[in-house]
Amino acid sequence: MQHKKRQHKRVRTLTGVITVTKNGTGFFMHEDIPKDIRIETQYLHTALNGDTVEIVRFPHTSRDERQQGKVLNIISRAQEHFVGTLTRENHMWLLKPDNPLVYTAIRLITHKGAQEGYKALVHITKWDDPSTLPEGVLEKVIGKAGEHETEMEAIVLDRGFVSEFPKAVEDAARTLQRESNITDEERRWREDYTAIPTCTIDPDDAKDFDDALSIQTLPNGNYEVGVHIADVTHYVRPGSLLETEAQKRATSVYLVDRTIPMLPEIISNDLCSLNPHEEKRAFSVIFEMDTDARVVKKRFAKTLITSRHRFTYRNAQNILDGEAHEYDRELRTLWALSQKLKAKRIAKGAIEFTNNEIQFELDAHGAPVQVHIKEHLNTMKLIEEFMLLANSTVAKHISECCVGKNPSHSMSIYRIHDAPDPDKLAELSVFLRALGHDHLGGDLSQIETKDIAQLLREVRGTPEEAVVQMATLRSMAKAVYSDKNIGHFSLGFKHYTHFTSPIRRYPDMMVHRILFAHLHHEPLTHEELLVYRRMATAASQREVEAVRAERDSVKFKQVEYMRTRIGDTFDGKITGVSKGGIFVAEVTTQAEGMVRMSTIPGGWYELDEKRYAIVNTNNGTTYRIGDTVRIRLAGVYLETRELDWEIIV
Repeated sequence: MQHKKRQHKRVRTLTGVITVTKNGTGFFMHEDIPKDIRIETQYLHTALNGDTVEIVRFPHTSRDERQQGKVLNIISRAQEHFVGTLTRENHMWLLKPDNPLVYTAIRLITHKGAQEGYKALVHITKWDDPSTLPEGVLEKVIGKAGEHETEMEAIVLDRGFVSEFPKAVEDAARTLQRESNITDEERRWREDYTAIPTCTIDPDDAKDFDDALSIQTLPNGNYEVGVHIADVTHYVRPGSLLETEAQKRATSVYLVDRTIPMLPEIISNDLCSLNPHEEKRAFSVIFEMDTDARVVKKRFAKTLITSRHRFTYRNAQNILDGEAHEYDRELRTLWALSQKLKAKRIAKGAIEFTNNEIQFELDAHGAPVQVHIKEHLNTMKLIEEFMLLANSTVAKHISECCVGKNPSHSMSIYRIHDAPDPDKLAELSVFLRALGHDHLGGDLSQIETKDIAQLLREVRGTPEEAVVQMATLRSMAKAVYSDKNIGHFSLGFKHYTHFTSPIRRYPDMMVHRILFAHLHHEPLTHEELLVYRRMATAASQREVEAVRAERDSVKFKQVEYMRTRIGDTFDGKITGVSKGGIFVAEVTTQAEGMVRMSTIPGGWYELDEKRYAIVNTNNGTTYRIGDTVRIRLAGVYLETRELDWEIIV
């Protein structure tokens, strides 16, 4: 009987999200266990990367062995639609997914219109037997693999976004356009800022303008600075088709050559956009600031504004550099105030990450003809400071309104950034010491924003600056949207939200509604609270996919550009090391590829994990992360978006 009881003893299972590598190995992490559990391919039970699964752990065979387990059930799929290349094998049509983390081909049970070598979108309809291929239906043939339009559309679809809007949504936008006149009644309650010097400052290719700045000198010598944000929620109302579509998309997506907007262009580029010389509705944060950029007073108002001028970052920079202009005094005053705002942030410990963004020049067919790193202009910093000020001011105001209030008044959406995990900081500390830096001593669980900021300042200008910054970023938590405010670690703010980009981010629209409700003492309904809480999580997830889509498009264009440069030599920087070789990024284009260990001249090299380097076993020659090397392009693989480099000695 005792033996029988042991046979039927309930085995404890764990439920959570699984991570799967491109080799088909799963790793499962759970809050109740200290280290992740390894799950070999044969025990995945059809689980794919990101799926929510139920697993069971195998008994340990030794203390030092990594815990292993197997998947029992798939609770929910993270993704059911996949993009890949169509191929025909053994009289079957297959889709070979673009995503390397999808370790299986998909067998098509419907394949009308399929063409070999074309990209397509497929919906998996059945996969419950790991010994067979998943079954799927062909939903869309995108185009011939490798062509510009095909690859860009494939990236969008693979991340769960769509370029076109449903006809009903476009019709709803056109209806709003016909009914957009400002009534006399509305003019009575909106504050009129149309006579105040106001401008927008945006990239050269911007088509929608979320934000504008106004400035005037007050009789007491202080400045009144208005941060005016497009009043999107005036048009996009709860329960409308536009609202439902905005919730679904949650964000605009920015690829190398196009924008996939959150809202139809009639809304994003016309009705809501703060276009020059057009009277527009705005939701404004009005600051009274003294000459040292101290905020003396603040208030919030629905306004009417007219942008006097549409500046680009470059032509506004020319004015800061001395060029005469009708609004040169206003721009230079805003710049001076923004510098003082920044100095205060930095003094409080805010972290400054530098970001080398890649910009492509494309020909008429979308092929890259030139690649360069975007300029970092002072006018970008000017706008950033006032947007940070507005966002943090809105978040703090709502938070202060909530103190002691009932739950209906206490809800908001914050942009939060948790403190780094001490274990990840410990790994970063080891990495820093290997590079000759020792800046993260002491109790890593008590690390503060200013400690990270100091580290980045001390490595600035060193050869390893870029890799230290990359490693630091990887050690930190991701910023997300939440209804629970824990502050923003990297910015050093106790209160922060997103208010300034409602044309392209759904969370900003939610914050507009929440702020307006607080200003008018109108409690949010319980149903609204539940929707906002759910949408904060969904928006965080969609943001991740949007960023990945952007990176995918950049990576594709980098590799496509390099396809014409095989055999050319470049300067590169080592960004990683492994047993298989070293990863190198070309300095100008930032295109990253691999130098295979077997191709490095001069003898046999081995990985030195402690020093983050590979070392020649004969003569001690060392290649370390952060080193600059001369490289030759040996191979380009457009399908997998990979490059092979060779080191030139």
